[in-house]
Amino acid sequence: MPSSSLLHGVLPVLHTPLHAGGSIDLPTLEREIDWVFQTGADGVVIAMVSEILRLGYHGRKELATHVCQAVRDRGFTVISVGAESIREALDFALHAEGLGASAVMAIPPVSISLGGAQTTEYFAAIAHGISIPLVVQDASSYVGAAIDVNVYLRLLEEFGEQRIFFKPEASPLGPNLSKLRDASGGKARIFEGSGGINLVDCYRRGIVGTMPGTDLLDGIIALWHALQAGDEERIYQLSLPICGLTALQLQAGLDGFLAIEKYLLRQRGLFRNTLQVQPCGWQLDPETRAEVDRLYALLQRNLATNP
Repeated sequence: MPSSSLLHGVLPVLHTPLHAGGSIDLPTLEREIDWVFQTGADGVVIAMVSEILRLGYHGRKELATHVCQAVRDRGFTVISVGAESIREALDFALHAEGLGASAVMAIPPVSISLGGAQTTEYFAAIAHGISIPLVVQDASSYVGAAIDVNVYLRLLEEFGEQRIFFKPEASPLGPNLSKLRDASGGKARIFEGSGGINLVDCYRRGIVGTMPGTDLLDGIIALWHALQAGDEERIYQLSLPICGLTALQLQAGLDGFLAIEKYLLRQRGLFRNTLQVQPCGWQLDPETRAEVDRLYALLQRNLATNP
């Protein structure tokens, strides 16, 4: 792990490969992680599209253990620890810290609606219980409620910009991101997590990194480099097919991301199957699949030109 630097860069969220019986396919998981680092990522994340809300208590810990062991010192490892109680979130966070994770990430509880003071208390309890950084995630685009900017500011004031990071996802994403940036005087270190559809806009607003799915990682890394270089033609050559693919995923929420991203990972030869933890609410239909194939082929052609 690059311990001398703060969390930053392209940190893809891993998908959880499964056997037919529902257990984690560990050889495929290791292949996925190897490919992530071979492709140039700065680290990996376990989060919503890793199916953590459906894996259960023991499954989440098993996944975190194997991921931290497989990553070793190749990059950052961020483990999502959000839960329905402070006690359980702290349990997951301490487990992740014990595994050597670089940071933890948490969403608020999804079964209850908390006010600003209770939301702040929830995140502060996690941060107080560990010594590694906490990424405060607003996943309200598909679960839970939006987090008020004042919660972010109180946490930043209490713990500082080296201990608290942010992944806001509430709509409208860009203006909300700028609001947090400006209200914090530029101190808030912010990650984008829109699957790539808002990456260009968010980069121009000052993010320090992105947490996309793993399925389009080669395109996202190339786009990140184009943004850093200010290559406007290359930026839109890559971002438009990425946006098209992400738009298809967004139409079915979390299950849309899961179905299409696992399909693409199988198409790449990284996954053996597209199995998801059941039940799930949406499956990839033939016409959507055909459009995914067209957009993916366009992205790969564009990646092959003007490298």
